[in-house]
Amino acid sequence: MRNKLLLLILFLSALASKGQELNSPQLSQYLADNPFVLSPTYAGIGDHIKIRLNGLAQWVGIKDAPRTSSLAADARVGNKSGLGVFLYNDSNGYTRQMGARLSFAHHLTLDRYKDEFLDLGISYNFNQFRIDVNEFNDIDPSVTDDRSTANHNFDVGVMYRINNFYAGINASNLLDKDLTKFNPTFEPNHLRNYYAYTGYRYKKSKNSRLEIEPSLLYKIFESDGRSEADVNLKFRWYDFDDYYYAGLNYRFLNDQIGRPLYLAPFVGLKKNNFYFGYSVQIILNDILAYSYGTHVITIGVDLFQGLSNCRCTY
Repeated sequence: MRNKLLLLILFLSALASKGQELNSPQLSQYLADNPFVLSPTYAGIGDHIKIRLNGLAQWVGIKDAPRTSSLAADARVGNKSGLGVFLYNDSNGYTRQMGARLSFAHHLTLDRYKDEFLDLGISYNFNQFRIDVNEFNDIDPSVTDDRSTANHNFDVGVMYRINNFYAGINASNLLDKDLTKFNPTFEPNHLRNYYAYTGYRYKKSKNSRLEIEPSLLYKIFESDGRSEADVNLKFRWYDFDDYYYAGLNYRFLNDQIGRPLYLAPFVGLKKNNFYFGYSVQIILNDILAYSYGTHVITIGVDLFQGLSNCRCTY
């Protein structure tokens, strides 16, 4: 049983490495009032400089499990544009990667009376991926230094909003990966990912303190053809300008809808201009007996409010 478990962990680690390479792992961070981590189109939507710190610990209780820390910040520039930056540091076994994403978004008004907008975004990505051979046991004598590579890439996205409805599509890692320093037989060259996401924020009336937000995220990975989806349900309880929220994230492979990769309840709050969010991913397989789950913490703050003359950035 233990040998089967080790094989399962190694298999999942390999999947995580392919999924994470040239990207920060995307779990439920975007649901913690942090949608800019999902798409560059969100840069500049809001009347503050928004800063979010994320800490992610996967498979707590298992040695050398993935750990990720990240910083996301975006701000409005002028009345209709926004800039953003996303920095991350990720470790996964003997691999390390650090990356940065610089984003620009422009927000167009289609109908100002219906609050109908179109958001366009583009990101430049830089990633350094490294294999730390100093940690190897029984290392091959011919391997005498770390293996590393630096990659440059781009993301693009477009989002449509009308009143409380939104829908968007993204394409990330548009350029092929440089395999000069890696084995082209086993390393994927095409790392393009495609995301589609949509949601609706529902209130029974303008004065209602309860808001319900169902949302869906659909992802396709070109390297191996797999696809997965998140089905989310989020509840917000308002206290004037502050609020508390709770919800559930359900992630599954699209050919295995009834067998989730995990369930992730999440909670959080906004108090003044301070944000806090917490989520735990419950993995529903044999690892559950050896791990305390995957934990995500988000801490944020909004600074320097500046009202816009255009509702497209509200």
